[in-house]
Amino acid sequence: MNKTHFLIICISLLLFSCKKENDGLPRKTNGKINTISVIIDDQLWNGDVGDSIRNKFAAPVIGLPQEEPLFNINQYPTKLLEGFMTDTRAIIVVKKDIQNKFEIRKNQYAAPQNVFHISGKTSTDIIDCIEKHAPQMIQIIKKAEIEENQRINSLSLIDPKVIANKFHIDIKIPSGYAYVLQKSNFMWLKKEIIGGNNSVLLYQVPLSTIKKHGDFVSCIVKMRDSIGKLYISGKEPNTNMLTEEAYAPYLFKSNHDGKETYETKGTWQLNNDFMSGPFINYAIVDTEYNRILVLEGFCYAPSKDKRDLMHELEAIIKSVVIIKR
Repeated sequence: MNKTHFLIICISLLLFSCKKENDGLPRKTNGKINTISVIIDDQLWNGDVGDSIRNKFAAPVIGLPQEEPLFNINQYPTKLLEGFMTDTRAIIVVKKDIQNKFEIRKNQYAAPQNVFHISGKTSTDIIDCIEKHAPQMIQIIKKAEIEENQRINSLSLIDPKVIANKFHIDIKIPSGYAYVLQKSNFMWLKKEIIGGNNSVLLYQVPLSTIKKHGDFVSCIVKMRDSIGKLYISGKEPNTNMLTEEAYAPYLFKSNHDGKETYETKGTWQLNNDFMSGPFINYAIVDTEYNRILVLEGFCYAPSKDKRDLMHELEAIIKSVVIIKR
């Protein structure tokens, strides 16, 4: 065998081996953020089962000034299960069967992916299963969508050193954001979009700002209104940012990066002005640095839907990691 023949055989074997390896890799998921595919026959979709799915997964998003659905839902009949919609990140498969069943399968058709299988002997059984497991399903889907948004954000990031040096944190902010204002304990970054803008605020206040026993919502409203009065205003005098009183903020107590965290969602407005929009505020109790670390995202986009804009801001905020001493 001459060298030429030997080389051809080696290359052929290498290509065959690579092809076999690639054949074993799952397809990559795709699709818009906050979109799920529901695989269900029209008869069930157009009845009480479909109503139950829509009531749970297309419920209004908390904290937005106008109603927008939690997720966009694309419905397909079960005979199309092997089609293009199996590349989406979240799939709910609903059908009647001989047994009642709920199952979650990871990366069944593509990756990363969550496929939820719901079956029941009757429509009532299916609805009961949806009602029981919907909170868990929503939590899993939300987490996956945040991670996808963070993946997209991470493709191009601003230099983290300025923020790290000031606040002792690592946070992934996309390069579309630019610094608007920098003070000793405060930063404001903004991204211009068609018809408006997205903003990220970072600041720190004393631990005593949020009292351990008391009205946490009032503490956070007072805190953010004081920051708005100091740093954020419109073009005219006395047009500082404040929390809109007509919509009571929603408060959730959680844990982020191992630290007690207060998550607040509500609506902001400019005093004596027409501008307003939604905000999300994370107040992290950081005893190591003797502070409340605050990360806030808010948007102004009067002619646009706000859900996905706020989702991007939430993904940025949730990427924060406090650098240990």
